[in-house]
Amino acid sequence: MPPAGEDAGGDPAGSGPADGGEPQAAADGGAADAAGSKAGRPSADGPAGGADSGRDGGEPRGAAADNPAASGHPADGEAGEDVAGSGPADGGDPQDAVGGDGPDASASGGAGTEGGTGGGAAQLSEAEAELAAQRYERERIARRKAEREAPVEAGGKLSGKAADLLAAVRAVESGKSAPAYFDDAPAVPRRPAPEAPDARAAEPAPQPPRPRPEAVAPSAPPAERVEAVRAVLVRGGAPAELAAPAAAALGEDAAEQLTEDPWRLLAVAGVRPNQADGFARALLGPGAGPADERRAAALVGWLLEQAALKGHTALEAPALEAALAGYGVPAPAEAVGQAIAEGLVLVFHEPVAEPAARASQDSDAEAEQPVRVLVGLEGHALAEESLADGLARLTGTFTGEGAAAWEPSAAGAGADLARAAAAHGLVVHTGGEAARAEPLALAAAARQHGLRTCLAAHAPAPGAVTVAGLLAGTEGPERDADGRFALDLLVVLDAPQLDVETAAALVESVPDGARLVLSGDPAVLGSAGPGRVFADLLAARVCPQVASRIPDPGPIGELVSGIGIGELNQVDAPGREVVIVPVRDAGEAVHRTVQLVAESVPRAFGIAADGVQVVTPGHGGSAGTRALNAALKERLNPGPGRFGGFDPGDRVVHVPSPGRAVPARVVSADAAGLHLDAAGARVVVPKELVESRVRHGWAVTAHQAVGARWPAVVVVLPGDAVPALTRDWVYTAFGRAERHLSVVHGVDQALPHAVAEVLPKPRTTRLAGLLRGLAAAAQERPE
Repeated sequence: MPPAGEDAGGDPAGSGPADGGEPQAAADGGAADAAGSKAGRPSADGPAGGADSGRDGGEPRGAAADNPAASGHPADGEAGEDVAGSGPADGGDPQDAVGGDGPDASASGGAGTEGGTGGGAAQLSEAEAELAAQRYERERIARRKAEREAPVEAGGKLSGKAADLLAAVRAVESGKSAPAYFDDAPAVPRRPAPEAPDARAAEPAPQPPRPRPEAVAPSAPPAERVEAVRAVLVRGGAPAELAAPAAAALGEDAAEQLTEDPWRLLAVAGVRPNQADGFARALLGPGAGPADERRAAALVGWLLEQAALKGHTALEAPALEAALAGYGVPAPAEAVGQAIAEGLVLVFHEPVAEPAARASQDSDAEAEQPVRVLVGLEGHALAEESLADGLARLTGTFTGEGAAAWEPSAAGAGADLARAAAAHGLVVHTGGEAARAEPLALAAAARQHGLRTCLAAHAPAPGAVTVAGLLAGTEGPERDADGRFALDLLVVLDAPQLDVETAAALVESVPDGARLVLSGDPAVLGSAGPGRVFADLLAARVCPQVASRIPDPGPIGELVSGIGIGELNQVDAPGREVVIVPVRDAGEAVHRTVQLVAESVPRAFGIAADGVQVVTPGHGGSAGTRALNAALKERLNPGPGRFGGFDPGDRVVHVPSPGRAVPARVVSADAAGLHLDAAGARVVVPKELVESRVRHGWAVTAHQAVGARWPAVVVVLPGDAVPALTRDWVYTAFGRAERHLSVVHGVDQALPHAVAEVLPKPRTTRLAGLLRGLAAAAQERPE
C-alpha cells in the first residue's frame, strides 16, 4: 500500500497524476514482502466478481458453468476477446486445459448455446485474406512433406475438406462468419538460385501497404442445408440459431451427421458436452449414455481444441485420459486408443532426455529410453513439424555469402547481432524495449550492403510491416515465382507473439539461403494462438542466440527489469515517472482512471489524452475494459453511439483476426459499414461484423496492448483482478509506458505476490524436441 499519509481522494493536479505525497514504486514493499506471503497460487482463468479473464476472453452467451475452458471464448461476440481466451498467455497446465468440473452425462437436455448466422462480405476482409494466405502455405507445406515421406494414414481423415471445416469452426468461435474455401493455387516452378548480395542494388525501406486484391465473396452454407440442419436441431431441442454455424462446420451432409452422431454438435464453437448430451438424448433416447463410443470420440477432439485455446499443441495422454474420465467416459484409455486408430487424432512418442543424455544411454543396451506419449490434432502437428523443417532448412541452405563484407560495419549497438546474422541463416535475439534498436540497426546495415531486407512486427511500428499484412500480401515484398518472399533478410520483431501456424507460414515463405532473425522479449505474454515458438526455439539451442546488453532506461525501465526477475522494487522517480494511485473499490478505480486520463496526466506531463492508454486485466467486471471505456467515452467523446454504439472520433480497437488488435479511430459510417482510420490507413468494417470486431479502445487488455507503447499508461488493478495477475502480465502491462506509468492500485499485496510467485503456466508443445532431433540428425549425417 502507498504511505498512510497519501490522500486517495484529492485532486492529483497539484502534484502530478498521483495524490499528494511523493511518488511511490509500483508496489508496496517488494519481492521480499511478497516472498513472505505463501497464500495459495491464484487462478489465472479469470478475475472473480464477474470480471472476464485477463486473457481477453470471457464466457460466451449461453455458456454452461462447467465448461473446462469457458474463459477461452468470446463474451457477447466482442472484439478483442480472441479465441485464445484465458489460456494462451498464461500457458495453461495440461490438466487445467481440459479439466472441467466433472461429468456432464446427467445434464439436462437441449443445446443452450446461442448461435449466429454467418454473413458474406462483398470481398475478402483483411482477416480472410490472412486466413487464405496461411491456408495456402499450409497446403504447400503438406505437399512438400508428401514428396519426402509417405503420408501419415492416421491423419487422413482430417485433411482436405475437414481442414477447411476446422478453419470454419475457429472462425465461428470468435463470432465471425465462416471463411470461404479457397481453391488450391496452381503449381509453380522452382525459382532460380538467388543472386549474390553484392550484385544487387540497395533495397529501399519497407514499401507502403498495397491495395488489397479483389476476391470473390465468401459463400454461406446453402439455404437447403441450413434448413435441414435446423430441423434436426429443433427435433433435438437445440436452438435453431445454431443451424448456420453447424451447417458450415459439418459440411454437405451436416443434417445426416447430426442425426447419426448427435455429439458432432461439439464441432460448433460454444457448444459444451452437457449440451451435446442433452441433444443426443432427445434424438437417440435413453440409450445415449456416457459409454457411447461416438460421445467419447467427439470429446477427445473437443478437449484437444479446448487445450489449443489455452496454448497447447498437444496433450500428454494421461492428462487427456483424466479429462475424459472427468466427463464420465468409463474407459478413457480405450477411447483415446480408438480415436488414434480411427485417425481422429495423432499420437507421438517424444523422448524425455536431451540428445546428449540419450547418447550416453545408448551406450547401455539394457537401458530403456524414457518417453512421453503426446496426443494432438493433425493441424497443429503438421504446423509444428513443418515449422521445425523450415527452420532446419534455413540453417542448412545458408552459405554465408557476403558475411565478410559485414565485418567492418559490425561495431557499436547491435554489433553482436550483426556478426551473428552475417554468418548464420537463423538467429534469435532477446532483449527489452530498448533492445529493439539492435534489429533496426541490423536491417539498416543489411540494406547498405545490398541485401533485400524486410522488417516485420506484430503490431504497427515505424519502418516495419505487420506480420499479418506480410502473410496476406498487403504489405512488404512481393513473392517470387515459387511463392516465397523476394528478400535476403527477414527481421521479425515481437517474435514471442508468433503461434505455430503463423510461424510455419512465415518460415515457409522465406527463400532458401536467406537469413531470418527472430527478435523479442521472452518475458512478455505469449502468443494468442497455440504454441510457444520463441520459447521453444530458445530452449532447443539449435541456432545462435544474441542477448542484448541494452537496459531499458529510466525509472520505468528499472521497475520493469526487476519485475522480469520476480522483484517488484521501489524505484526512485524524481520526475514522477512512476506513480501509485491507491483505490478502495472498483467504482473509485474507474473515477480515478478517468481523472488521470482526462486531467492529471495531460496537465502534469503535457501528454494529450490520446497519448494515454489504459490497461486492465479483463473485459468484464466493474472496472474492466467495458466499464472503463464507457466512462472514458462519456468524458472524452460523449455521443449517442448512433453507429452501432460508436460515434465519429471514438477511439477503438479493430480486431480483424484473433490475437490482433489494431488501434483506430471512428471516422464515419454508411451502408458499407463503419469507417475507421488506423494510423492513416482507411478500414471499412462491414456493419454485420462491427459488433464482433470493433470495441472502444481507451482501455484495453495487456494482450491487446502487447507489441505497442504509449507516452503514458494507466494500469488499473481492481480487487477482482487478483486471479488474473501473473508475472508476465504485470511485466507486459507496466512495460507499455514510455514516459509515465500510473498504477491504479486496488489489489494490495496480491501485486508483489503475483510478480514473485505466479509464473505463466507451461504449454505442452513438440517444437523444441523436433528441433533437437533434426539438429542431432544433421550432425550424424555424413559430409
